[in-house]
Amino acid sequence: MFVSDFRKEFYELVHNQRVLLFVASDVDALCACKILQALFQCDHVQYTLVPVSGWQELETAFLEHKEQFCYFILINCGANVDLLDILQPDEDSVFFVCDTHRPVNVVNVYNDTQIKLLIKQDDDLEVPAYDDIFRDEAEDEDLSGSDSEGSEPSEKRTRLEEEIVARTTKRRQRREWEARRRDILFDYEQYEYYGTSSAMVMFDLAWMMSKDLNDMLWWAIVGLTDQWVHDKITQMKYVTDVGILQRHVTRHNHRNEAEENMLSVDCTRISFEYDLRLALYQHWSLHESLYNTSYTAARFKLWSVHGQKRLQEFLADMGLPLKQVKQKFQSMDVSLKENLREMIEESANKFGMKDMRVQTFSIHFGFKHKFLASDVVFATMSLMESPEKDASGTDHFIQALDSLSRSNLDKLYLGLELAKKHLQATQQTIASCLCTNLVTSQGPFLYCSLMEGTPDVTLFSKPASLSLLSRHLLKSFVYSTKNRRCKLLPLVMAAPLSIEQGTVTVVGIPPETDGSDRKNFFGRAFEKAAESTNSRTLHNHFDLSVIELKAEDRSKFLDALVSLLS
Repeated sequence: MFVSDFRKEFYELVHNQRVLLFVASDVDALCACKILQALFQCDHVQYTLVPVSGWQELETAFLEHKEQFCYFILINCGANVDLLDILQPDEDSVFFVCDTHRPVNVVNVYNDTQIKLLIKQDDDLEVPAYDDIFRDEAEDEDLSGSDSEGSEPSEKRTRLEEEIVARTTKRRQRREWEARRRDILFDYEQYEYYGTSSAMVMFDLAWMMSKDLNDMLWWAIVGLTDQWVHDKITQMKYVTDVGILQRHVTRHNHRNEAEENMLSVDCTRISFEYDLRLALYQHWSLHESLYNTSYTAARFKLWSVHGQKRLQEFLADMGLPLKQVKQKFQSMDVSLKENLREMIEESANKFGMKDMRVQTFSIHFGFKHKFLASDVVFATMSLMESPEKDASGTDHFIQALDSLSRSNLDKLYLGLELAKKHLQATQQTIASCLCTNLVTSQGPFLYCSLMEGTPDVTLFSKPASLSLLSRHLLKSFVYSTKNRRCKLLPLVMAAPLSIEQGTVTVVGIPPETDGSDRKNFFGRAFEKAAESTNSRTLHNHFDLSVIELKAEDRSKFLDALVSLLS
């Protein structure tokens, strides 16, 4: 059921208990986890943190710990499936689920005792009514006629006929109700999409309890920016949520001039910015950033010689010397840096890039360290999906979690260096896919498969990295193709996962259109295609549109997907 008062029905319940935290492997979940950890430290709540990257890990971890805990908190996992069916918990276990995945499973919504959903009701959830989906078993038991002994045979016959008619009517009504239920559930569960950031939900809780700090506000901002970077929410939703956070930023970072001069050297300041849409440009050179940001790479078509010429024309139009553009941003002339945003925006407008600047936030740690919210998202994601062989997934998770604290800036800078390599690998892979025509039209969707032995292929076996690559590839393909129909198609992308087991990771991306509502139908389509062909798939990811598939079954799976979506 939905929790209406987070403070009374959630926080005060777990306040004096030991709780178990299951946290998914995405940046928004990490930020929500940091806010909750800070609240728990304030109130001395005992907790155990377990990172989980998929359903199998969640089940294993739950079986391992279920004897020791009654209260379980799930962050960014668990809302979009029947949780009780998967975990089979004892009756006294209670699950608090804070998850951005939509649609929320109807069994979770209508379970009043064990499932408590920490989800904002103002997201348009459109949950079907209880009576349309659930039916009382007692209603379905046929009325058994009780014959009175002394009644006439003709009366018995009449009563029997009436009973048969009543039963037949009831069965027909039951069949009609079941057909209607199937249609309602299909419409409700057909598309996968995302709701309000979990970090924002947790920050809201801290604010309601008057325990919100600047650090927590920054984590809420990073959680929201993660959704925007990964195209999980619409531009409209992003702008609305930025507006909500901007009010908190003003409240927390309001200082007059006298106070400004008395600030300590390591003070934290968050400010609202109308900044450039260039990845990591303040920690890189402007040239590298323009080259490796999907927004500019796609619009300039930088995989072609003509595109590289256009980039040179763009720099010439701004009047920036190449020497300045190619050195680190920090080392550029101060006179150039002062008006850089305006210069870039003016030239970008001439080159058809109308939304080169975007609403965002930045944080200053003292006078030396300044980061944009998107910088932190890229750095944290790169630490979490680092291709290092010697460290486990949990080590990566802990390192990424640590990088969000201001006491661990060295880890954040390490993440930024990894993120640069990550972005370069992504753009190089996109260039090779487009130049060798690897993106092909299958009819109802586009398909691209990375070959074994492609450079950086191990990096793209990870779900978030592959999803980001697929989104950027689709954007670039839309700008490169002359075929109008192809511009409106979704993309299915496959990358090798394990050579020993012969498996590939497959991800489905919705069409790249301006008015896109970011709803993804591939989750259900993948399930049906696998079912109809008996393909050996593993639906282990919390995002339903990411699956693992046996490489041998790939062709029959794709054929089924084509016929299903045609």
